[in-house]
Amino acid sequence: MILKIDKSQYKKDFNRPRIALTIGTRPEAIKMAPVVRALRRRSQELETIVIATAQHRQMLDQVLELFEITPDIDLNVMQPQQTLSDLTCRVMSLMNDTLRELSPDMLLVQGDTTTVFGSAMAAFYNRIPVGHIEAGLRSYDIHNPFPEEINRRLTTVLAKMHFAPTALSRDQLLQEGVCADNILITGNTVVDALHYQLDRPFRLEKTPLEHIPMTNRRILLVTSHRRESWGNDLQNICLAIKLLVERFSDLIVVYPVHMNPVVQKTAHEVLGNTERIFLTGPLDYHTFIHLMKRSYLILTDSGGVQEEAPTLRKPLLVLRKLTERPEAMQAGMAKVVGARPELIVQEAAHLLNDPVAYASMIRGENPFGDGHAGERIVQYLLNMTCQEHASSQSTRNIPFSPVPHAYSL
Repeated sequence: MILKIDKSQYKKDFNRPRIALTIGTRPEAIKMAPVVRALRRRSQELETIVIATAQHRQMLDQVLELFEITPDIDLNVMQPQQTLSDLTCRVMSLMNDTLRELSPDMLLVQGDTTTVFGSAMAAFYNRIPVGHIEAGLRSYDIHNPFPEEINRRLTTVLAKMHFAPTALSRDQLLQEGVCADNILITGNTVVDALHYQLDRPFRLEKTPLEHIPMTNRRILLVTSHRRESWGNDLQNICLAIKLLVERFSDLIVVYPVHMNPVVQKTAHEVLGNTERIFLTGPLDYHTFIHLMKRSYLILTDSGGVQEEAPTLRKPLLVLRKLTERPEAMQAGMAKVVGARPELIVQEAAHLLNDPVAYASMIRGENPFGDGHAGERIVQYLLNMTCQEHASSQSTRNIPFSPVPHAYSL
């Protein structure tokens, strides 16, 4: 265990409720950053402690630095070739010790990772309430995505408060028997993070994209790394990408390849040394969102990209059998195409050939957020803790309005 700050320094101030947050992976850091920033703006009223499990060490650190977040406690759980069961045990054990010493008034977790489930279970054992950010997403297939679908379902059972990103996710929680009083529709915090980074200056120089010839080219951005895609599915996705480049002479492909050796091996074996296909390493989030902004079309099996692409009004083809984020499909801004090469090529070619079809996929309203989800979550915490602690330090009572089915930018 690596601790940046000794936990013995945390003497509890009973006039200022203590909110702990746990972050393990790059997507968690991106989506938790707006909440951390909003909490720190209210530091006179709420104490914030950021705990990094570092489930993914390098990719997590990159995002934390970008959002200027230094964890107060770093558990550094990542090990080479770690298995899911080993990781779950380490997260649960170390979080149990940490929470027992810190005794926060609430633990916030985000999403559906092993860090989320392990931390929520540790909080339950210590009778600490859990607030689940991005609650209520469901694919209803426990193997897709794996293991995330089970992680989020189990976290729902353990959580006291459910911060649902959309009306659909709220409805799914209600169908499972979650009390309506314990659900708040907030929008997705990834939209907050995206807006924040897009407002910062960006230069292509000194990035991995610097030498990619983008002028007078249409950019096809690809991300594919999910565990359930490994093997034949990922190979078929790569074959479809190769076919698209052969068919469209103005098309270039940029594929930031995940660090996992299985993904690296397949991507480089099928697509390496292919003209107009550029395989890069993982991009920092700031560079990645500006690449999304420049792209003509996006193919992904990522969860976060399914929310970011509609925010940027980029047509999206989802490389999965099903998705727990159907709102973009309902808004006409995305399609699920799976991993069959012929269907991927067919749907991508349709959008590359037909300006009308393309335009129809960028007209919809963004269903995922308006950029204020983090503020809604923190205002709820202030309202809740002020009541529970009878504190007079916060008298603001900004009403929470349910987030509508769609937002305009």
